[in-house]
Amino acid sequence: MTTADQPILELDRVWRVHGSGHTAVEALRDASLTVSAGELVAVMGPSGSGKSTLLTLAGGLDRPTEGAVRVLGQDLAGLGPDQLAAVRRRTLGYVFQELNLLPGLTAAENVSLPLELEGMRPGPARDQALAALERVGLAKLVDRFPDDLSGGEQQRVAIARAVVGERRLLLADEPTGALDSVTGESVMRLLRDACDHHGAAGVLVTHDAAHAAWADRVVFLRDGVLVDQAGPLAGPEALLRTEGARP
Repeated sequence: MTTADQPILELDRVWRVHGSGHTAVEALRDASLTVSAGELVAVMGPSGSGKSTLLTLAGGLDRPTEGAVRVLGQDLAGLGPDQLAAVRRRTLGYVFQELNLLPGLTAAENVSLPLELEGMRPGPARDQALAALERVGLAKLVDRFPDDLSGGEQQRVAIARAVVGERRLLLADEPTGALDSVTGESVMRLLRDACDHHGAAGVLVTHDAAHAAWADRVVFLRDGVLVDQAGPLAGPEALLRTEGARP
């Protein structure tokens, strides 16, 4: 694992409280997490434990009630709407359960859109989009619209969009949920490759121990409280990751 001096993502004693008074719900409580370049961290926990809340805070889609969320040293709470949008376009790659593909754009156009929004010319942006789609096994479907793709194919388009360009932080919420086991493994290899060879930091929310075993570190959430595990999950899944993905 390649580690930079400055962490890519820092959650510093973060709380997220919804509501107030006797109706207040603490979705995240005093959570601290650091993720460095080259590191993939898996987040596990039961439904309602705060996993998705952690990701939305890390991606600047929500603001903490207390504490700080920093991406490449920038406190997201101190950024205005335009600055925050720029950070999300340039630095962050998302794969959420709601894929948010634009139905009027082809697979290639969905993937190239973030690059074009940053000023890249359409030709080079399409070239990068095609390369990303080839990496997720969709080279023959680049000109299809989302409604003409299966759920698993749409998921892979969303993953290609998340990793295209030089994204420094990848946030994935159950990215293999709609995929078969073979395709799911290829997606995990893609996330692992982005961290190992492209200097990205990754945060993966998953309920599957076989997918968590691809991570460098696993953290557990229960009732909004984060408990850190120092290393990857042990067992045959970890051996598979070591032998298959990182020779």
